[in-house]
Amino acid sequence: MEKMKLITGILVFGSLWGFSECIIGSALHDAGLPTGAIMTGLFAVVLMMMSRMLYKQRGMQIGMGFVAGVLRLFSPLGGNVGYFICSAIAIIAEGMIFELIWYKISLDLNELKPFKISSSMGIITAYCCYVGGYIVTQILTPVLSSAGFHIVNLIVFIPQMLATGLLAALIGGVVVPLTLQLKKFDITIKDHLYYPTTIGVSILCWFIVISNTILISST
Repeated sequence: MEKMKLITGILVFGSLWGFSECIIGSALHDAGLPTGAIMTGLFAVVLMMMSRMLYKQRGMQIGMGFVAGVLRLFSPLGGNVGYFICSAIAIIAEGMIFELIWYKISLDLNELKPFKISSSMGIITAYCCYVGGYIVTQILTPVLSSAGFHIVNLIVFIPQMLATGLLAALIGGVVVPLTLQLKKFDITIKDHLYYPTTIGVSILCWFIVISNTILISST
């Protein structure tokens, strides 16, 4: 695959991921819904899986996580810098965890055809991404904020972290088999349309998030 095509793919899917975290995640948070579990189980897993299906490249999801994490820093949700950093770290961690779980899965995803296997893979992926991202933020956020990490603080919250991942797991068990159905469609974009489309969508995502941040901060 062309290097430039892969880079723009990482950019557009990472931007869509970051956009969903900033805009949709904010709306879910305001509605009092379990934002983290829904965003991980639905949006993060689906976007990372779709990128794997379309581009058939290992390691792409790590790049997507970094793009989405950086964009997440522009969201006003949470009201403090520490919250932004925590969310960005979780997103980047989710990209890395997804890549570790899916690394041995064939690029054509043929072994996931049976529903039981695809559903189980969705449960494992969503649960590990959510809980793993949660744990990583509890370790790195205090370190980066100079508050200092204490293992006792992490141990106290382990049961809560494990329990809150159940919703993400349930969502993942449903969306992964459904997303696999997209393999039935031959989705291709000609080169002369691919770059304008991917770059345009990426720019639009960043523009909306940054504009929303400016609008909220000015009110």
